Amino acid sequence: MGKFVISAVKVLAIVVVLNVIAGFFYGRFDLTEDKRFTLSQPSVEAVQKFDSPVIVDVLLDGNIPPEFAKLKVETIQLLESFTVKNKHIQYNLVNPLEDETRSQQTIADLQQIGLKPANVTIEENGKVSQELVFPWAMVNYKNKTVKVSLLKNKLGSSMEDRINNSVQQLEYAFADAFTKLSITDKKRVAVIKGNGELDDIYIADYLTTIREYYNIGAITLDSVAENPQKTLDQLNAFDLALIAKPTEVFSDEEKFVLDQFVVNGGRSIWLMDQVAMEMDSIFNNGGSALAIPRDLNLKDFFFNYGVRINPVLINDLYFTQIVLASGEGNDSQYNPVPWYYHPMVFSRNNHPINTNIEAVRYQFTSPMDILENDYRKTALLQSSPLSKTDGTPRQIGLDILNTPPDRESYTDGNHPLAVLIEGKFSSMFKNRIKPLDFSEIQETGPENKMIIVSDGDLIKNQLRNGGPLELGYDKWTNSSYGNKEFLVNCINYLLDDTGLINIRNKRVSIPLLDTEKIAVQKSKWQFINIGIPVVLTLLAGIFFRYYRKRKYAA
Repeated sequence: MGKFVISAVKVLAIVVVLNVIAGFFYGRFDLTEDKRFTLSQPSVEAVQKFDSPVIVDVLLDGNIPPEFAKLKVETIQLLESFTVKNKHIQYNLVNPLEDETRSQQTIADLQQIGLKPANVTIEENGKVSQELVFPWAMVNYKNKTVKVSLLKNKLGSSMEDRINNSVQQLEYAFADAFTKLSITDKKRVAVIKGNGELDDIYIADYLTTIREYYNIGAITLDSVAENPQKTLDQLNAFDLALIAKPTEVFSDEEKFVLDQFVVNGGRSIWLMDQVAMEMDSIFNNGGSALAIPRDLNLKDFFFNYGVRINPVLINDLYFTQIVLASGEGNDSQYNPVPWYYHPMVFSRNNHPINTNIEAVRYQFTSPMDILENDYRKTALLQSSPLSKTDGTPRQIGLDILNTPPDRESYTDGNHPLAVLIEGKFSSMFKNRIKPLDFSEIQETGPENKMIIVSDGDLIKNQLRNGGPLELGYDKWTNSSYGNKEFLVNCINYLLDDTGLINIRNKRVSIPLLDTEKIAVQKSKWQFINIGIPVVLTLLAGIFFRYYRKRKYAA
């Protein structure tokens, strides 16, 4: 008996000592196959910049549907990982609809600041109900607040995909928010003007979004004719040039200025229409208009980087819709109809830029050829396998809706529609007569990147009452597309030196229960989880009673 007591005391002493030592050290071990609970290095660097409290309010408290309960758990686990890296990170769980007497006003207030609710249909015991959930977090630092969307929707995704998509992007979403709050020295983006580009009101939502990351200014290429050196010097003060749907020809002098900007290391995003065609032209001309090639004098410029935009149109069976009105006055009806020249482009998920994004809407886009040269090229978006090309000039009218498409003719698909180019760029004027005499001419530059998109309207937001709507939202069909997310990812990839956007490639697999099996096998598992422990307890009691009787009877 004495030896047993001594051994027990030793074990207890060892446990106490280990607990005391553990109090001075903290460690976490991530044994998951996908390293779900291990933060990427760019995330760690982003969160370590804070030296005062950062308060994260997660709006997922209260009685929420099971699918969001899982998202809540994953969010908390991630925030705890951030807290380990920086003690200034704090989080609260908030139920925004806790006060039922003010729920309608609260919903309106949250929507006013851009927090869109998720409308969830709940079916339980044969009853169907609707619930509103706000899957958002508010990250607060000093006097600044950044909204973080926790829910990631993708067209046609199942519940399991919906949760997985959301969880996979959580780390990037919060790391991105921390980056926005800690930026002190913003890079500069030049919006190129002077060649009939989109007016600011049509790119207002995009510019407002990227203003959280970058400083934005305008450069007008008209000044090249008067003072080309000054124009180049001004442009070189920026880190990226944004060229949004030019409609007027570029002179060789203007091309040379842009060429020298790129060769000197300036990033660029080109959103180009190689065919002149607009839906407004069709509506304003009795339901038909002529689509014609548009020559901007940039063919040799893009050819130098290994890309050719063809002056034809993509006709795709994966389409978005337009709305046509029928009737007059109060009897007017608005009907959505398929429009094969407005492709719905699904991501290939082959790059951090396009991973896990919603379908992107193109309008009168043209296919691109990727040519062989020394630069690395990645097709970020492409038409569907069920697409074809229609040559121009071509008369396009609403009467095409009266004839069903010949599916067998849609065999020439998978055309690149957005291409990333990377490498040490050489001037297109190398070994050629230069149109301008700059003080310093660069013929080969450092490692660089550019993105070419064969649709100028990809960046164009619609208007309502003279004000810009969110980029990617179509007010006529009340549909939302991934245009903004794609273009924000584009500019962040081009200007990101930390590798933060690469977190988007992180894959997390969340095993979920099969709801159908749960419904069918509900009684079985209730018995296993409740009944069997009770039965085992009774059997154990009977056994010990029998054992005691035999032992003491002897």
